[in-house]
Amino acid sequence: MIVGVPKEIKLQEHRIGLTPESVKALTDKKHQVLVQDNGGFEAGFTNEDYIKAGAKIVKTPEEIFKTAELIVKVKEPQMNEVEMIREDQIIYTYLHLAAAKELTLGLMKSKSVCIAYETVTDDTGRLPLLAPMSAVAGRMSIQAGAHALEKNQKGRGLLIGGAPGVESANVVILGGGVVGENAAIIATGMRGKVFVVDKSEKRLEELHKQFGDKIIPTDSSKVDLNKLISECDLLVGGVLIPGAEAPKLVTKEMVKSMKRGSVIVDVAIDQGGCVETSKPTTHANPTYLVNDVVHYCVANMPGGVPRTSTMALNKATLPLLIKLADQGYKKTLQENKNYLAGLNVYRGKITFKGVSDAFNLDYFSPSDLLAS
Repeated sequence: MIVGVPKEIKLQEHRIGLTPESVKALTDKKHQVLVQDNGGFEAGFTNEDYIKAGAKIVKTPEEIFKTAELIVKVKEPQMNEVEMIREDQIIYTYLHLAAAKELTLGLMKSKSVCIAYETVTDDTGRLPLLAPMSAVAGRMSIQAGAHALEKNQKGRGLLIGGAPGVESANVVILGGGVVGENAAIIATGMRGKVFVVDKSEKRLEELHKQFGDKIIPTDSSKVDLNKLISECDLLVGGVLIPGAEAPKLVTKEMVKSMKRGSVIVDVAIDQGGCVETSKPTTHANPTYLVNDVVHYCVANMPGGVPRTSTMALNKATLPLLIKLADQGYKKTLQENKNYLAGLNVYRGKITFKGVSDAFNLDYFSPSDLLAS
């Protein structure tokens, strides 16, 4: 199969779909890999690295989209890329369609086969292709939040860990999943006063066993969320409904109640955000103020650490990619229900319920479509 890896063009996105090591895994199996010129440079991978791995370097994305049977990316196709996508071409990347109607309609029109990293499951119902980037984003959320709390960033002028004789900052993490757990790793390491809020008692028990008294596990059904948020210095939004728009857990009124200079890091922004006042930002201009509260809402946070992110992502995405290249998408998806869960758009039809519900579009069973 011919696999194409275009350079990412989303603003301030420096990751790339494949590392040279992953390219070699494909070329060793006699697949052809096309990599765009200097596509991996910002992640620390040179053209020479890819050539040594067996890839062919091509100058333009047009050549890649015209030639490749399977496109591997990191971020969702931008609209000028959507125009280049061909019928029956396989698109394998993060899509986050429930927060992107124009993109959804564009991919439907292309009649391509779109497999989203973020909805592929495993046997426990978890999301193994989303997990590595959620881990990176969770860790970055505290790093970004700590910086935003500095006075010259319009924050409260607080150090998360406090100082001798000075209390630590209050850090509230909404969601105890991969994002929340990794945010807690860094926040507790910085000696913040860390509340992790989740609706699952079982998950809170797991986190308490992991962190001990370094965190305050908080059941969302038993806490006054308004009060907790009004008293926090850093709020991290790490809630997720797989493949669907994030629930708006933090209202405008809650944001109004927060302290001047407090910080919100909405990691869920790539699924629409879990804070009503959130809107997507970029690494170039990551923050804005609402009611004197600093909002950090970068939709591709892991893009800020592209080398770490690309290597972590490839470890998760490569097994399915090799299957797709070896035996095609139909056999691969029909054989494995976890891989089938990744199919979001199939030749003009929506095959993921969360996306169809978000835009009131018709839903089609992916297994039925593949069998027909």
